[in-house]
Amino acid sequence: MVVIAGLLLAAGTAHADKVYKWVDRNGVAHYGDRPPDAASASKAAKVEVIPVRAEPGAMVRLRVERDGGHYLAWADNALYGPIEVMLRFGRSDNIAGEPALPARATLPALGKVLVSRLQMVDPGRGGQFELALEGIPGDPSARPQDVEYLAPLQQSTVRIDQGYGGQFSHSDAQNRYAIDFAAKEGTPVVAARRGLVMQVESDFDKASLNREKAGGRANFVRILHDDGTMALYAHLQLDGVLVREGQRVRAGQLIGLSGNTGYTTGPHLHFAVQVNRGMKLESIPFRLRGLPSSRR
Repeated sequence: MVVIAGLLLAAGTAHADKVYKWVDRNGVAHYGDRPPDAASASKAAKVEVIPVRAEPGAMVRLRVERDGGHYLAWADNALYGPIEVMLRFGRSDNIAGEPALPARATLPALGKVLVSRLQMVDPGRGGQFELALEGIPGDPSARPQDVEYLAPLQQSTVRIDQGYGGQFSHSDAQNRYAIDFAAKEGTPVVAARRGLVMQVESDFDKASLNREKAGGRANFVRILHDDGTMALYAHLQLDGVLVREGQRVRAGQLIGLSGNTGYTTGPHLHFAVQVNRGMKLESIPFRLRGLPSSRR
């Protein structure tokens, strides 16, 4: 007997979903995952929005199919941009992979890839295995170009609360070359460079100084550029994403509203340019128009 267990390790954050409640003229309460239609709403005494904690969809999904005496381990990309995955055995008994695990693969936007074919080493006895799939956004073959970025905020003055290597939250590889712009909640956020909206999160509604609980849990827009780099615009307000996944945007186009969600001390916009350096997401230095000191 073969026991299959999939463990997914992917970029994703807990967020707040919504339930809508309304009471009709007869006093009957109704609940739904979307607002009532115009006819129902006109008959309701009040429509109440109830936030509900939920988990977002996964960035990448592990799918295992039986094929005769083999098992096919597929990775399905849910993002509008490339990702790299690594498949490992959590544990295995009498099972081998071809290619051998751990194995890496790069998936195109919304694509799927057969990562490994699994089979018993000794067909005369049973076997067991568990699989772990990790996904990182971006193509590891990306080659960043020297590009000047626009300021990502529509405001007359610019104040930087935290720059390169900031000790509060810019000490890791993903954020080392990020800039935190002070901004009141609701300040318009614009695309600093043209690209494709690769990933969004807009339903998170909390801010916290607890890094373990709130680290990485913020509303954001991730935009993929032509050279494979990705711009991250984070800590947007609840429902503060104004673009959709798969949408192409031009430099200077409105994409969201700044906020105060996730691991943060106050309202601001976290901006970083990132690349996948082979199953490792890293921020890179960038040139920002009007701020020559943003490059080292």
